[in-house]
Amino acid sequence: MTTDAFHIHPVSPLLGAEIRGLDLSQPLGDATAAALADALDRHLVLVFRDQRIGDADQVRVSRHFGPLDKAPITEHGRLHAPGFEEVYVISNVTEGGRPIGALGAGESVWHADMAYLETPPYASSLYALEVPDEGGNTGFISMYAAYDALPADLRTHVDGLSLKHDSTTNSGGYLRQGYEAPVDVTTSPGTVHPLVIRHPVTGRRALLLGRRPYAYIPGLSVAESEALLDRIWDAAVRPELAWHHRWRVGDLVMWDNRWTMHRRDPFPEHLRRRMHRTQIRVPERA
Repeated sequence: MTTDAFHIHPVSPLLGAEIRGLDLSQPLGDATAAALADALDRHLVLVFRDQRIGDADQVRVSRHFGPLDKAPITEHGRLHAPGFEEVYVISNVTEGGRPIGALGAGESVWHADMAYLETPPYASSLYALEVPDEGGNTGFISMYAAYDALPADLRTHVDGLSLKHDSTTNSGGYLRQGYEAPVDVTTSPGTVHPLVIRHPVTGRRALLLGRRPYAYIPGLSVAESEALLDRIWDAAVRPELAWHHRWRVGDLVMWDNRWTMHRRDPFPEHLRRRMHRTQIRVPERA
């Protein structure tokens, strides 16, 4: 598909599109920004290759989609780019014996960002400054497709159920600064959301799973909750439902956090990876 400002090239049948012909270091007009927001709503993940942008550019582009959050609290506290509280640093690099970012080099499990908030974020953008020669790829799954892929009896079962999303750990399995490891998932900190959500315009159903560790379905015993969640996750994160992005320096990837989950492959600790992320709150139009 082609617009007046850029070209849209889908990267998989289920989600994802590469946006060609845009230089994000230059201002975006309102019509271009609106067309990108429409493309994000349709494709859920947008990839912009070969960009040369700074933190100010990433913040400027992201604000076309909605207001920005500050960098979240991680295992090392709140780590953001110098002078930009909205730019979260994800990295395994240390300087002066201290980490410059969060999440290290290990695997990041399937998750949606900040699902434990009362209103989870609308979208995120992630910009690659340094990438390893192996590993560190990011996978995405459409949660519409995940819901559709559930066996019929399981779709009937999950409709009307809720899920408590743990707020103590991040996607790398690290405790957020100031939290203790959960002992009882029925009483541990977290926010309850419907397990199945609907798009406000199309009415299409999607799963809202957040992340698997320490999740709990209220009203069930822990054993019942664990068994049902295991069955849901086994059906929802099958490899054939996923598309994986292989990073290059200069890539900016934006995804709709409400209707997708994502994960990261581990990579060798001695290889450097440095990414800058913005997190976009739900705008009034959504």
